[in-house]
Amino acid sequence: MDSEPGRREHVPTEGADGEAPWRGLAPSGGEASSGGEVPSEGEASSESEARGGRVSGGRTVRRRLLRYGLALLAVLLVPLLTAETALRVNYTGTPEQGTTTRGRDAVWLGHAWVDGRKKDQDVRELAQRLKCTGIRDLYVHSGPLEDDGTLPASAYPRARWLISAVHRELPGVRVQAWLGDQLATESPDGMRLERAATRTAILASTRRVLAAGYDGVHVDLEPLHSGDRHYLGLLDELRTLTRARHALLSVAAHQIDPLPAFHSFWGTTTGHPKWWSQAYFGQVARRVDQIAVMSYDTMQPLQSLYGGYVAQQTSLALEVTPKTTDLLMGLPFYHENRFGHWAHAETVPAAVRGVRLGLSRTDAHRARFGVALYVDFAATEADWRAYQENWVR
Repeated sequence: MDSEPGRREHVPTEGADGEAPWRGLAPSGGEASSGGEVPSEGEASSESEARGGRVSGGRTVRRRLLRYGLALLAVLLVPLLTAETALRVNYTGTPEQGTTTRGRDAVWLGHAWVDGRKKDQDVRELAQRLKCTGIRDLYVHSGPLEDDGTLPASAYPRARWLISAVHRELPGVRVQAWLGDQLATESPDGMRLERAATRTAILASTRRVLAAGYDGVHVDLEPLHSGDRHYLGLLDELRTLTRARHALLSVAAHQIDPLPAFHSFWGTTTGHPKWWSQAYFGQVARRVDQIAVMSYDTMQPLQSLYGGYVAQQTSLALEVTPKTTDLLMGLPFYHENRFGHWAHAETVPAAVRGVRLGLSRTDAHRARFGVALYVDFAATEADWRAYQENWVR
């Protein structure tokens, strides 16, 4: 939080004649003496007392303002420091044995896999990379959707080749079409889910990608505000479609309120709610086969705080996700430094430890659980090694 700029006291400057500018001026409410008379002792005393009163009153006002400022600072900082301390405590302890991969992990893959840039050798190398991991699903960027919900086939020209190659090289691994777009929830531009025609077009686009051979569809619409009923209605329609096609429906999910109703407070103060209520997260989770939490971009400055935050998010998500839905927690396989994300804090080891702690405390033996790696084209060897050593083992 920016500190308030310090106030500078006003210091009179010298006059043109070298005298202080207040000399030679009449006392307040009086006239200048034509003869240059010196004020009487009584008058001087009264003026001195008035000046003393003004100085004393000014000091009193400043003291009050300082007290009010410190009180306001305490009101803002104490809850923040309390919450951060709780996250640090949440990062302590030892994860239970067995809180490792269940073979239900996923990875987000970039658009290069379906636009012609990747070749057979790339698939073989990917297969080699994934063979001894817990990754079962590939979310392959196949959009983005147009703002009206349509998706031209030219957006994924090599989809059939990729799906065939992955099924050949990695039997049992599923390829899902990652479809996303920016919503017009915080700006005039973007997709508007409140329009029935847009939702109908998304359904038509989904039919086409499934016809191309994808094993499922992975929906990522942002920023999606908590409580959006049009999104829930869209998921109901998509679920009917994917079930009829024996395909998967998965979604990328926003984080859950770290404090009750925090999305409302943050939305009011910043215009960007960011989080979902835990109840809304549960409503979404009940409508899909998989839900992957985007548990990165958390604004946490230290690994311990980030890990504690992920542990908290894992527990909150587990509490409301049905046993029949796969819950995946996102791992940051990228290294940007910007507001909301610090690469030195949001690391794979910290995230995995947080996931394991949250899983240990809430539902250590849950079968339908995993992690999702974001994103392949930004990942380093250190990221893959940390995932392997800390989660796959």
